[in-house]
Amino acid sequence: MQPLPGIRIRRLRLAGISRTYDVDFTPEQRVQGLSVVAGAFSSGKTAVLEFIAYGLGAKRHPRHPEVLRKVRSCLLEVELSGEPHVIERAVGEPSKVAYVRQGTLDHPAPAKPESRPIEPPGAPKSLSALLLGHCKLEGVQLREAPSSREARTDPLSFRDLMALAFLPNERIASTNFLFESEFMKKHKLKQVVDVVFGVHDDRAVELGQRIKELGSRLTQARSELAAARAFVEEQDLPVGDALTTQTYENELLELNAQLRSLDENGQADAVFPKRLRREHQQAAQRARRAAGAVRDCETQLARMMPLRAQYADDLVKLNMLAEAQRLFDPLSVTTCPACLHRLPSPPSVENGVCGLCSHELPDDGHLTLGTSDAERSQDEGRLNVASEIRATKARLKEITDYVESLDSSLAALKLRAEDAELAEEQAAAAVDRATRPRVTPFLAARDDLQRRREDLLRHLQHAENAIKLQSGLEKRAALVERHETQIARLREELDRLGDAAHDRDLVVRRISDRYSELLRQWRYPKLSQPMIDTNLVPYVRGDSYREASSGARTLLTLAWQLAVFEVAVESSAAHPGFLMIDSPQKNLGHGGTWDAAIADAIAIDDFYSHLTSWLAEQDSGAQVIIVDNSPPTLVEDNVVVRYSRSEERPPYGLIDDETTTDEGDGDERLALPGES
Repeated sequence: MQPLPGIRIRRLRLAGISRTYDVDFTPEQRVQGLSVVAGAFSSGKTAVLEFIAYGLGAKRHPRHPEVLRKVRSCLLEVELSGEPHVIERAVGEPSKVAYVRQGTLDHPAPAKPESRPIEPPGAPKSLSALLLGHCKLEGVQLREAPSSREARTDPLSFRDLMALAFLPNERIASTNFLFESEFMKKHKLKQVVDVVFGVHDDRAVELGQRIKELGSRLTQARSELAAARAFVEEQDLPVGDALTTQTYENELLELNAQLRSLDENGQADAVFPKRLRREHQQAAQRARRAAGAVRDCETQLARMMPLRAQYADDLVKLNMLAEAQRLFDPLSVTTCPACLHRLPSPPSVENGVCGLCSHELPDDGHLTLGTSDAERSQDEGRLNVASEIRATKARLKEITDYVESLDSSLAALKLRAEDAELAEEQAAAAVDRATRPRVTPFLAARDDLQRRREDLLRHLQHAENAIKLQSGLEKRAALVERHETQIARLREELDRLGDAAHDRDLVVRRISDRYSELLRQWRYPKLSQPMIDTNLVPYVRGDSYREASSGARTLLTLAWQLAVFEVAVESSAAHPGFLMIDSPQKNLGHGGTWDAAIADAIAIDDFYSHLTSWLAEQDSGAQVIIVDNSPPTLVEDNVVVRYSRSEERPPYGLIDDETTTDEGDGDERLALPGES
């Protein structure tokens, strides 16, 4: 049996600001057939499956508070038809685009990540189209009305296909397992099963449309490949065995080692004589002090010159004030105009008449008088101009003397600074003469190594660019080859296309037989008339699964999902090749209440025993991922991570450094009674 094309989950990484949170499904560097995520309630187990679905194009991701606080992006490492790829989507507001690159999380390919939009899923460059292409379902169209050939068609989305690859907790044991309450979803699920097994109506028309669509994409891919090859040829880049960076990287490592060794030796050999070094340091210190003294003296001069000018200006103003008092004083009536002697008292008004000239005065009786000697003495006491002049002259003389002393000492300070600078230069020259024979060869050797290193870096960059271009060519060539292979396969399928209705009956019968076999292996109580009808509805004891008890519905829905998956894998149908199941023990022994009749009769070991034995028989590398609170010891070696929700037993949960969140933050919700 050829390896099954499709998708395998390798690793999930939630990248945060300062750290990452990983779940690895490759404990031995290869995809494990059965992987179990175990642990306590509300520890983030369900979030692992939901983030995987988000990486594969789901509209939403878990929005628990600790996730929004800690996580910034979701990176999903998958195998697409056996080749490792990484799909990255932003976390927060659900992203509208995914970035896909080849390689693994720890060893990315040199090619630039490819941007893939999430919507619309039918776009040729969408993430859905990429994933469906690896499941042999690219370009499939689904009719909205099955009874009308003229009905509008919608492209198949990978989200539609996930109904066969992901069984969430809410669908297990649900009476709406096949979306009976939603007609379009129920109709689409039936169409998806038919498409996966290649037995849907209008198969020939659909194959012709897919061949036509792939043909146009093949033409475009060939054109892009030819243009890329022409560009690479014009760049004259190395090809084949010459296209490698290993040689340059090895030489670069060797040169870096030589540079480190040379630096260490240079530091050991360049030990100056202690006396020369000490003399040079002392001379440099004296030169700095002398230069500082010169700067201080010049600063003081620069400050004192304006101050001296200010005091000189103040002295001029005081002299002018004294002259003004002497000049303007006689204009007042302070002396007798006849004898010119100073009046003993100023003139006064006597009965409305001036006492000096006996003239009658106006009604206000006002005289313009001078001041007497006594009053003048009091006025001069309030503003003694002569005293201010003497004080100002004294301060001006002090400042002038200080400025002259600074000016006379500045020349000596400058000479001293020049001598100190010359002494420092002579000491530095002595150090240079003592060290030049050793330092010069060191610098020459280091410059040579540095030039060689720069040349190597340039060649390395050139080689890396060539590798990226070559990787792009290989990617385009692989795309052309994949389109050619798909077209050839579709043409072969079209040539051997038979009666679709007859083929569908055979497929449904085979799924029904596997469904019955699973229920018998699980020791379903009073098993009779197990079957799946043409509408894919599971029956037991002559009744639909919707009539069964809660525990019985758990087994019936698990058996239906596994039957479709196992038959698809065994027949190399267009199934993704992996199956995720959340809480297979729901209503079978966990919680406060459960279906006692079913729980007593059913051992969960039977479920896991069948899975392990069936997966061991498959050469296709089918993958099953299960979330379970308490898996049996039978699959202990298959547990990839166990969350304890206890700080004493790490890891606490998916976001293992968040240990104080409320109950229910770690999983999609709090488990109901009887759920796991």
